[in-house]
Order: sequence, then C-alpha cells, then structure tokens
Amino acid sequence: MRYAIRQGAGLVVALLMAALLGLSGTASQAQPVIVLTDAAPVTDLQASGLAWVDTQAGAAMEQMATGAYSAAMMPMQANTTYRLGARGALWQHYRFRKPVDSRQDWLLEFPLPLLDQVTLFQRDKNGRWHGQTAGDTVPVSSWPEPGRYAQFQLLLPDNGVHDVYVRIQHATPVNIPVHAIASTALRQRLQLDYLVIGVVFGALLLLIVAGATQGWVYSDQAYGWYAVYVTIMALVVATTSGMSGHFFWNNSPVWNNYAQGFLGLIGGSAGLLVVRSLCGITARHRWFDHVVYGTGLAGPVLALAYLVMNRHWGVRLIGIYLVIVVVLSIGIAYAAWRRKDPVGAWVLAGFAPLSLATLLVVARTFGWVATTWLSQYAFMLSLAVEVPLLLVALNIRSRERHGVEAREQAMASHDALTGLLAKHIFNDRLHQTVTRARRDKEAAAVVYVELVNYGYVKRIHGITVAEQSLLRSVIKLRRILRDVDTVGRVDEARFGLIMEGVSTRDPVTGLAARLIAAGLMPLKGLKPEVVLQFHVAGVLLTENLMDGPQLAQALNELLSGMAARTRRPIRFLEPALTQPMPLDVDSVLGDSDNDSQPAWQAGRSQPPGAPGQSKR
Repeated sequence: MRYAIRQGAGLVVALLMAALLGLSGTASQAQPVIVLTDAAPVTDLQASGLAWVDTQAGAAMEQMATGAYSAAMMPMQANTTYRLGARGALWQHYRFRKPVDSRQDWLLEFPLPLLDQVTLFQRDKNGRWHGQTAGDTVPVSSWPEPGRYAQFQLLLPDNGVHDVYVRIQHATPVNIPVHAIASTALRQRLQLDYLVIGVVFGALLLLIVAGATQGWVYSDQAYGWYAVYVTIMALVVATTSGMSGHFFWNNSPVWNNYAQGFLGLIGGSAGLLVVRSLCGITARHRWFDHVVYGTGLAGPVLALAYLVMNRHWGVRLIGIYLVIVVVLSIGIAYAAWRRKDPVGAWVLAGFAPLSLATLLVVARTFGWVATTWLSQYAFMLSLAVEVPLLLVALNIRSRERHGVEAREQAMASHDALTGLLAKHIFNDRLHQTVTRARRDKEAAAVVYVELVNYGYVKRIHGITVAEQSLLRSVIKLRRILRDVDTVGRVDEARFGLIMEGVSTRDPVTGLAARLIAAGLMPLKGLKPEVVLQFHVAGVLLTENLMDGPQLAQALNELLSGMAARTRRPIRFLEPALTQPMPLDVDSVLGDSDNDSQPAWQAGRSQPPGAPGQSKR
C-alpha cells in the first residue's frame, strides 16, 4: 500500500512539473484576441499584444511567422519605454478579429510624429506576408497613408482571427503609443487635431505679420527680430507636430529625421537671445550677460554639429542645451521682475509655461515620461500663450526706448531746464520768419523778455530758487502766449518770442503789460516770497526789417541799455527812417529816467556798430 501511495505521489509531482514546464513554454503564446467593435472605435493596444526586442535587428518576417522567436516574445505592458539604439528593433504581435456586424474600416496608428521607422506585416488575399513601411527615415509621400504620423489600413476580410506583426526602429529611448481606430473616429480626431494646430499656426502667422509690419513702420529692428523668432518657433511647431514632414519636405527623409533637433537648438538659441534683449541685463550684470550671449550664439553651432554627430549623443546634446536655456531664461526674467520691471513680469508669465513644456519634451525624449496627448501638444499650446505675451513685453520696451530717444532728441533742440526751444533752433525760426517777411511781406513781431532780478535772486537765495524763478517765468509766458507763437531761451535769463501775424504794437504792449503785472504778483505760500521783474524789448518786422543776427543783437542791446528800475520796461526798436536826420538830434532826444539806450533807436538811420554812434 505504501509503495502504491509513493508511486501515485511521484506521478502527481511529475504531472505538475510537466504542466508548469508546458505553461512556461507557452506563456508567450497566450495573448488575447482583440475584438474590434463599432461600440469602441478607439482601442489602446500598448498592453494587448506580445513584444520582443531584437537587439541586432537580425530577425526576418519569415522567421517570426514560423514561430522561431515565439518563445522570446513577452506580453506588452502599458507606458513601457524601449531603448532600441541604432541597431535594435522592436517586434510586436497582435491578433485581431472583426465581428460580422461591424461596418467600420479599421486602421492601426502610431500617433508619434517623430518615430524613425515602423513596418506593418499582414497577410494579403493569397496568404503571403506583405509589409508596409512609414516613419521619418522614409519619404512621407511613399507612406501607405501619408499624414503627420504612421497609419496602416488593417486587412480584416472576415470574422476570423488575423495576425499582424509590427517591426519598429528608433534610435532614442521612446514610449510608443499604438491604437486600433475606426476610420470615422480617425477622421473626427484628425479634424480636431488640425483645428488646434490651425489655430496655433494662424496666431503665429498673424504675430509674424504684426512684428514685421511694426518693425517697418517704426523702423525698429526689435520687431524684426521678434518676427524672425516667431518664424523659427512656427517651424519648430510644424516639425514636432509632423506638419512639415507631411506638407513641406515630404520627399526628404534625411532632413525630416534631423529637422526637429536642428530647429529645436535654433529655437532655444533665439528664445534666449530674445529674453536677453527684452530684460536688459547688459548694463547690470556684465559677466552674466556674456554667459547668456555666448550660450545663445552657441545654438546655431551646436545645430550644425548635430547634423553630423551620432543620434544617441545628439539627443543628449539637445536635452542639455534646452535645459540650460530654460534655466537662464527663467533666471533673467525673474531678476527683471524682482527689480519691478514690468517687462520682466510679462516675460516671466510667457516663458514659465513654455519652460515647463520644454522640460516635458526633454523628459519624453529621454524616455522618462510616457507619450501622451499632453506631452505632444503642451509645447504647442504653451507657445500660443508665450508669443503674444512676448509681443506685449516688446511693445512696453519699445515705448520706453522711443521715449528715451525722443527725450534725447528734445535735449538737442530744447532747453533742458525750461523745455523751451534752444537758442540755435530759435535763431533758425527767426531767420525763417525774417525771410518770409522779406519775401511775402508777412507781418510778425519779435520780442525779447528778460528776468531782470535773476542775478539778485541767484546771489541772495541760491541757484535752486533762481531756477524756480525761471520756471515760474516760463509758466507765466505760456499762459499769455498763443499756441502759434514761438518761444525759446536765448540766454541765461532771457527769452525770445516770435508772434506771427502781428502788424501793430498794441498786441505786444498788451502781452508785455500782462506779463509784467503777473510777475509782480507773489505766489501764494511761496517761501521765500520772490517777485519776478521783467523787461521787454520788441520790434515789428513791418517797421524795421533786418537780418536775424542783427535783429537779435539790436534787441539784446536794447535790453542791456535799460536800467534795473526803469519806468519804461516796455520798449520797441524804432522804425528805420529814410529821410535825413536833423543835425541837432541829441537835443531832440531825451530820456526821463536817464537810461542809456542805443542812439540809432531814437531815429538815426545807421544800425548799431556804425562809425560815430554812441550811447547815452
């Protein structure tokens, strides 16, 4: 009995071991059949088939079909990152069944625009295996279904089980999304994808036109460089989304394979230089500016090097460079924001989401995160936010720059203290006025005003109070002058006025009287109480028409000849007489306050400086 029991126990153990060995040997064969129903138009296949990495890419389809590598194939797992390298290949095996009542045509898609090469094997009507290839290393025009990424029509003629093999090659670490999708669902999703891409591209094109137009209108190179930057980023979006390979260079597989890395390095370089230009770190941090500028210029050099280097190291180069660009850009924008620069706030708001999206792209490139819709479209969506905000920052900086230039030009043509026309500009206006009066007989009056007690105020109360007195004088002048009158500062305490259309002395006398009266009225609450004393000298061009320099000299001499407390603070140059002057002219002229004045003002026909003239 004991022997029989021992024999039975040994038989059971042997049967269990055989079963375990059989299960281990057929584990790779146990895979579910994927039933494609109209109720589920999209099926994620990342965990629905068998997979095997052929490290030397030596297996052929005939060997896979005969089961030579069936034992090596293992069940697939979702979000798996494959590291195939330059010589490896990934084999996938799916089994599909289409119910009789299904009315849809089905496709197998790999929604990863940057996949190097993928080949689909399925049986044709004669039972022979037929392969179709797509990917970046193959001209898009030769794809079985040309588009932004690889798509293959599934041949499911009946409701039986159909085997499909996929061979994938990709040089960098990658997580490969695989979907079985109905044709109607694919069309709807493509419409949605193209809508998102179209909106982003439309916005980018509009901003390119806006930047180029403003650069041409305002003659500002900053807007031109902004248009160049947006153009580069639009090409980056077109490349990463697969649009460029589909429409622009669909017959250039080599460039299609390298375009993303090349344009990514160029785009990172352009973005860093734009941030540097907007945030203005040149004058504040010299050494840091040199680092940023050198990093930005290194982008095109690295882009050219990427075209000739190994893809394995090229991808790492791109990732490291983009991370450095992100860190520098955010650092520059943050520093500008900390010093209360409004441009820094706008740049930081624009580059923060773009930096996060860039880091997500780098992580996906290194195989650290799975390939999802967000990881593929985050960069595009963040760019649609960053580029308009960057234009706002550029507008603010451009207004500041134009304001500085306007002030610089104004300093060359206007007096820095009073804001009036500078002396040389006023003299030009005076020359033009005299020329028009001589040519067209246009009436005009030229008036010089002097703040007589300026020297006294400066000596007693200091330069600050004296300059305040000048500013008060300008304010009073502005209040009584017409908008068409020209006023300038011709000396330290003298102002020149040109009054167009004045042919009599009454308007000039009235203006001078109002100015003198306003100056004698102390300002309420002013400490110290300083009154303004004005002397006014004028000439009507209809009475005395001389050249501009002679006219200015005569008015200056007339003001200089007035006593500080003269009873006649308003005086005119007398008309030029053409009849002979009386010999006893000195007995005719008289000055009640004994002020000295040029003798020719009293009626002599010779201008100042003529021989024989003297002042009293």
